[in-house]
Amino acid sequence: MDILITHPLHKHLSKEIDLSKEEFDIILEYFTPLSFKKKSLVITSNQYVSDQYFVLKGCLRTYLLDTSAKEHTLQFAIENWWSSDYISYYTGVKSILNVECIEDTDLLKVKKEDLEQLLLRIPKLEHFFRKQLESAFVSFQKRILSNLNNTAEERYTTFLTRYPNIEQRVKNYQIASYLGITPESLSRIRKQVK
Repeated sequence: MDILITHPLHKHLSKEIDLSKEEFDIILEYFTPLSFKKKSLVITSNQYVSDQYFVLKGCLRTYLLDTSAKEHTLQFAIENWWSSDYISYYTGVKSILNVECIEDTDLLKVKKEDLEQLLLRIPKLEHFFRKQLESAFVSFQKRILSNLNNTAEERYTTFLTRYPNIEQRVKNYQIASYLGITPESLSRIRKQVK
């Protein structure tokens, strides 16, 4: 079977740009496949991050552990999503986030300097990554505005609408953490929504 038809990264990139088989072969040279068991940490806080990850299979959760050891979930990432501690990745400071595997997970890792070289070799990838950044920026702004303006029930129903494939894969306390509410509040909201 043709790799162009079956490879998840090719399908993902092809949503924005056309790639020849030769170009995709070059792209794959810059990515390293990794596998992690459930509960493994891909990134831990207080490290320098120079990689971003494309999820082939599995589910990741990005979270902050505050000074009182409370977890605050920033993002989930499932198949065909990207993940990293982008503050560390783009600014060179130590990470404050943890990225954990909620399931056994297969990833493709690309180093920042390798991605820069790849963008020089295949310039049309710039368009793809610009679109990715635009989409992520819009998504994070919507989330901030939702947290400021919407009730907990509205945030939960928005979560279900935007991410219908995540709820069954993550724990209740992780969803509650993402929504900025307690697990007890989430249970109450779920009863009201049903």
